[in-house]
Amino acid sequence: MRDSIVIRGARENNLKNISLAIPKHKLVVLTGPSGSGKSTLAMDTLQRECQRQYMESMGMSSDAIGKPKVESIEGLSPSIGIGQHITNRNPRSTVGTVTDVYTYVRFIFARLGERVCPACSGSIRPSFNPAPGTTPEEEEEEENWGAARLFPCPHCCTALEQFGMRHFSFNTPEGACETCGGLGHAASMNEAAVFLPALSLREGGVASLNGVHRDIQMRILVAAGKHFGFDFDPDQPLQEYGQVQRDLLYYGVDSEAFKRHYPNVKPVQGTKFEGVIPGLWRRYKEKEGEGGAYEKEGFFHERTCPDCRGARLKREVRLVRAAGVSLSDVADWPLGEVLAWTARLAEALPPEGRLLLEPILHDLPGRLERIMDVGLGYLSLNRQTVTLSGGESQRLRLASLLGSGLTGVLYILDEPTAGLHPRDTAGLIRVLRRLRDLGNTVLVIEHDVEMMRAADHVIDIGPGSGAGGGTVTGEGSLSDLMASEGSVTGAYLRAQLRRAPPRMRRTGSGGQLTLRDVRLRNLDIPSVAFPLGRLVAVTGVSGSGKSTLVFDILAQGSPDGPAPLGCRELEGLADAGSIVIVDQSPVGRAQRSNVATYTDMFTALRQLYAGLPASKAAKLTAKHFSFNTPGGRCETCQGLGTVSVDMNFLPDLEVKCPDCRGRRFTGEVLQVRYKGYTISDLLDLSVEESLSVLGDEPRTAGLIEMLCEVGLGYLKWGQSVKTLSGGEGQRIKLAKALGKPSKSRTLYLLDEPTAGLHPIDIARLRVLLDKLVDAGNTVIVVEHSLELIRECDWVIVVEHSLELIRECDWVIDIGPEGGAAGGRLVAAGTPEQVAEIAASHTGKFLKEALAEGR
Repeated sequence: MRDSIVIRGARENNLKNISLAIPKHKLVVLTGPSGSGKSTLAMDTLQRECQRQYMESMGMSSDAIGKPKVESIEGLSPSIGIGQHITNRNPRSTVGTVTDVYTYVRFIFARLGERVCPACSGSIRPSFNPAPGTTPEEEEEEENWGAARLFPCPHCCTALEQFGMRHFSFNTPEGACETCGGLGHAASMNEAAVFLPALSLREGGVASLNGVHRDIQMRILVAAGKHFGFDFDPDQPLQEYGQVQRDLLYYGVDSEAFKRHYPNVKPVQGTKFEGVIPGLWRRYKEKEGEGGAYEKEGFFHERTCPDCRGARLKREVRLVRAAGVSLSDVADWPLGEVLAWTARLAEALPPEGRLLLEPILHDLPGRLERIMDVGLGYLSLNRQTVTLSGGESQRLRLASLLGSGLTGVLYILDEPTAGLHPRDTAGLIRVLRRLRDLGNTVLVIEHDVEMMRAADHVIDIGPGSGAGGGTVTGEGSLSDLMASEGSVTGAYLRAQLRRAPPRMRRTGSGGQLTLRDVRLRNLDIPSVAFPLGRLVAVTGVSGSGKSTLVFDILAQGSPDGPAPLGCRELEGLADAGSIVIVDQSPVGRAQRSNVATYTDMFTALRQLYAGLPASKAAKLTAKHFSFNTPGGRCETCQGLGTVSVDMNFLPDLEVKCPDCRGRRFTGEVLQVRYKGYTISDLLDLSVEESLSVLGDEPRTAGLIEMLCEVGLGYLKWGQSVKTLSGGEGQRIKLAKALGKPSKSRTLYLLDEPTAGLHPIDIARLRVLLDKLVDAGNTVIVVEHSLELIRECDWVIVVEHSLELIRECDWVIDIGPEGGAAGGRLVAAGTPEQVAEIAASHTGKFLKEALAEGR
């Protein structure tokens, strides 16, 4: 049997015809600088070919999966890719439902729950009639087909419905709270934020309508007015509207409010205005799984359901007790506490109950332990999956795979340590080794040095990013990499051995931001101060409350407004300046949005080309140099460069546009050149390559240099932002924010900026953050990188990278654990001071990291 996966001639994206052998049944780490080609090799080449060959072997059509650009791959196994993209946006999906733990707990309450009679308040003990050995799945299937069963209360003989598993689910009519429908919260619209009566529709009188969308809606409203026989003037202030105009705008043509004016007139095509309020509610419900996007704009208020108080279940279900607690109690506990409860449950059961629940009590603890093994014991069953980070989602799936017992599988993981405190990395390594020891091959894309040390084999891709990467620069053990002259990772590790001690800490401006009586979720902090004019890190183990403190409380503050939700007082914000938040949310989803358009570089490019003599002679304006509007773009592909070909029963195929040949513009526009380059040529250049062309243009040089400085010089200007990783997206946001210089001080809040960064890239980021702070700004980083924290003046960083943490001026450590055992202020001070605090998990690792620099 072949003992390795042999890849020959891989040429996908920036890979330079590389060939290598990946040992099977080993823990293999693939590392290298950001953009070097690691993900291209693992995901776009290896994973895709595994899927394609597997489908072919099953006699299925593999046309939906294009063959990667590789000469051959031998020794492949069935593969499972575990990325960090969260695909389940359902607001009803929780940690309990996706792991099936909640199903097991519902079974326990359905069989062992002690009820309260609503008529006489008498306690009704459970009966153990069902056959032993029944599984939760079998029980729920039987309920789905059976009619409701009644039984008399033993105290007052009132007929009661027998509770089954469905009554303990917030996703069924039998169990869901009738007020909130099982969501746990109720929403109300803030009409004062939506409608501005003093303004006309054209002036922005409806805050939810803007840009091209507003223009389209205005045309429909005017057409609707003509059809129904009245004038609708988009230039008239909303407060001057009559009842008809108001009902049309607010509620739409299909509403009862508007129909009462014209009961016998039907709307026709082009007049069917939906109504601002129904439209907002529709879009709110569509985006409900994305954490209430419209609530952030102030259009909606979400509040805990007044009836169930967030428990999601009906009152009579919430009163049921098993081993002295309700299902709502269990769902709110950290998983570690749920595990302890199952042990108590087994001890308290009578013999007949123990026999009934034997399968559950055997299987449930194992499921919980596997989740705890991957460092997620702080999560609760009712935690919505949409609120999990990419790393948490990835590790949750990893925990479920551990219970599958599969062997001979190739697992490909994309940076599983993202968002993980160094203390929890050891537990993750144990899990990956267990997968390997089952007879699987585990390939991990990773930058964490501890993960590299634990690997059986390390492959280093580089030496640079983009066109400068795509080759194998070293492989073997970590010691082999350090001995390799060509390995970029080895070069960094060798430099670490002779690293200079941390620099002197900055003292800052003397001012500080102070939060008092912080009480939100698991946070319970009497007072915490963020010094201004310093690089500050907020640290702590996963789930300790770092992000809640920085992004849900501090970031919501206003110098003139009341204290944000979650604290009694926020002081000093006026001295901090404006707030810039750089988080890891997607930078865009539009098909047309690319690096040039997102950073506003495209605006500068269009103006540059429109000002050239050739453009003026041909009467070409900036509009003609946009592929998003008619005029200069190729209309065959509408500026996309590709067209979709209908393949009948097969998936549509994207091919290069036959007219513009992928260049997006008309021939007339492509006649205009700047230093020999058309605007299409420039979009095909990388940021770094464009520096030689645009470096002397004041409108473009600063942004190009900034993107290079944050390590994104390898990106192409025309590259879709949908292809960017979370770390790349965050850095492009940072570069965009820094490209708009401010004369006043600024408070920057960064969420794990080292996520996805090679140690070499972290060093670049550190230089950039130093520049920001030295210019008088304050930078607060949620971070685990000890490399950065070591250099901070004061650490309040939501971050896990030790490389970043040790570079900070000040550290605030939240913990000591995650979930209910966290939320307290464990330590605050310079990295050296925090390193001496015995109760701080960050301090323990920071002490080692600081010692390495001495």
